[in-house]
Amino acid sequence: MDPELLLEALDPEQREAATSLVGPTCILAGAGTGKTRTVTHRIAYGIAKGHFAANRVLALTYTSRAAGELRARLRQLGIPGVAVKTFHAAALSQLEFFWPQLAGVPAPNVLSSKSKIIAEAAESLKIRFDAAMLRDIAAEIEWRKYTMKSLESYEAVVSNRPAVAGLKPEQLLQVQKVYEEIKIKSQKLDWEDVLLLTLGMLQAEPRILAHVQQQYRFFTVDEYQDISPLQQALLEAWLGDRSDLCVVGDPNQTIYSFSGASSSHLLQFSSTYPNASVISLTRNYRSTANIISMANRLIRGETSMDELEAQGPQGSTPTVFEAKDSATEASEIASAIKSQLARGIKPNEIAVLYRVNSQSELFEKALADLNIDYQVRGGERFFNRPEIIQLVRLVRAETILPTDKPLYQIVSDAARELGWKSKEPAESGSVREQWEALNSFIAIVDELPEGSTIADFVKEIDERIRSQHEPVKAAVTLSTIHAAKGLEWDSVFLAGLNEGLLPISYARTDLAIYEERRLFYVGITRARKELSLSSARTNAINGREQSRSRFLDLVTNS
Repeated sequence: MDPELLLEALDPEQREAATSLVGPTCILAGAGTGKTRTVTHRIAYGIAKGHFAANRVLALTYTSRAAGELRARLRQLGIPGVAVKTFHAAALSQLEFFWPQLAGVPAPNVLSSKSKIIAEAAESLKIRFDAAMLRDIAAEIEWRKYTMKSLESYEAVVSNRPAVAGLKPEQLLQVQKVYEEIKIKSQKLDWEDVLLLTLGMLQAEPRILAHVQQQYRFFTVDEYQDISPLQQALLEAWLGDRSDLCVVGDPNQTIYSFSGASSSHLLQFSSTYPNASVISLTRNYRSTANIISMANRLIRGETSMDELEAQGPQGSTPTVFEAKDSATEASEIASAIKSQLARGIKPNEIAVLYRVNSQSELFEKALADLNIDYQVRGGERFFNRPEIIQLVRLVRAETILPTDKPLYQIVSDAARELGWKSKEPAESGSVREQWEALNSFIAIVDELPEGSTIADFVKEIDERIRSQHEPVKAAVTLSTIHAAKGLEWDSVFLAGLNEGLLPISYARTDLAIYEERRLFYVGITRARKELSLSSARTNAINGREQSRSRFLDLVTNS
């Protein structure tokens, strides 16, 4: 591979970042500026030039989808041997490998969810709970562990923490103590334990630390503005006294402070590494000029980051409307989506974004009333669907005997055994959902390089199952803004822009309000071509009047 050919697709700033191969590198990448393209080309260029050995590169991400995308992009560049993992996946693989050597038994299993044990703990303490409370307590546990606080050190600060689920500080502390006791008795770990135990193992066992540091030499960390103290400590253990580190991030998209994340490591990178190369990417290739102008107005003065420079057309002006109540707001958005679908916009290129999960119910009803297919991010896992589990088994069985059939035929024939047909069904409901799931599975074939075999396909599926890298469904997306981070759509509806929702009611300090503002910025910059902002004068659930978000004044200049 000619290394210089890899640089032809990059703009001057991206090229500067891709050719910065020696020592620490910090890439300040604004929204839509080609961050993933830059990172993958930098890794590929470094390998092609002989600076990096592919098997000694570790690229770290925060989500399985981001890892899957980065891995696929590297494969397209002809670089298949790079380890691309989330922090949790990288730590778990080390823990599972070394734990038997230290303890003589396999590593404990990881909980798929904290909810069951938290519920058991709350019940034992005679605390009434619901799903929202369990979610809030889980988030508090994650904050405690990501900030590396023991139960003893947490006890000293719990009174100063924001209220969680209406619990008194002593109740919140007791629930967490019982949660830990039940978890230990059941010989389970939560995902934060995986990081903590891996870090502890590396710090306590010089032999294991040396082995891991020998395995990986060159590190890339995506979304570095979201790193927590625990993840930073683990990264430093992996690095040792070396500085072959490239970090990528955008302080304007720091939206996970509630879970212990801090952009300080990104902003202070050049202080930590005085010889670091710092490159800013500001050319936005995702959104129209009008959308970028709105995003710049919102975030102006927030950080020292340069404003985005739109590279696309002017585009239509984002719309702003206020409905009489939130139910009417949802109905008007559903009607607008119906019109967009009639204009030819694909359903999977449309998203409705909101601040909290409970807001989705009104949009689900409004879309269902108009027979518009939708998917809620964070809903049922694709690879856990019964028809997909069956299809995976059938496809795996095809690897036993040699065959000359093309890959697409092998996979589609297996899907036909479960009732799939190439023509979309006229029915809606479960029949259509099952067809769409099978169809999405088959579509993964198109994402693989030409000439891929059934063995290649099964390997890809196994990796996707492990990392929960799910295919995109042909449906309108409903999502919280947090869950939409890293994604983009042609058309985005940002809904529920009211005081108490965005900013959220418990955001009372200046720092908390700034984070809510950045969250709004993330929502705006998910849109490529069309953007709609909406609020409602009355909450349809409780009938209370509400005022529109203060952030709307920043973007509309009214």
